[in-house]
Amino acid sequence: MASTSFSASTIKAGVLVMLDELNSSSPFFANGASLRLTGRLQEFSVETAIAVIVDGGATFRIDTQNLRDIHFRIDSLYQFIGEILIQPGLQPHQALLQARVGRIVDGMDMHLYRKSLQLRRKFEAKYMGIQST
Repeated sequence: MASTSFSASTIKAGVLVMLDELNSSSPFFANGASLRLTGRLQEFSVETAIAVIVDGGATFRIDTQNLRDIHFRIDSLYQFIGEILIQPGLQPHQALLQARVGRIVDGMDMHLYRKSLQLRRKFEAKYMGIQST
């Protein structure tokens, strides 16, 4: 029986993060960090495959060039999993998520989603020793 060893390039699960938590001082805001972001589609460029999602007052850019079979509708709710790409010399607001997974989640209650995320983090901190913001 062959043993399997995983390399550093193993795909990581996307950490659930709200858009308003992504700023340059956030522990989630790191080049290559694997995140799961949810927001309402504010704009989408077919030419560049860049989408902009919004939640509350926060926005974030999503590179969708690797996604297939997903149709974009302005004002629909989407969830993306991918890695943060921060290019040297660019401002923090110019960072983007290089999406590897995307799905429409219309109908999801964002207030309940935010509340469940807070409860999950509280549980993880208490029982698993995982700290987050």
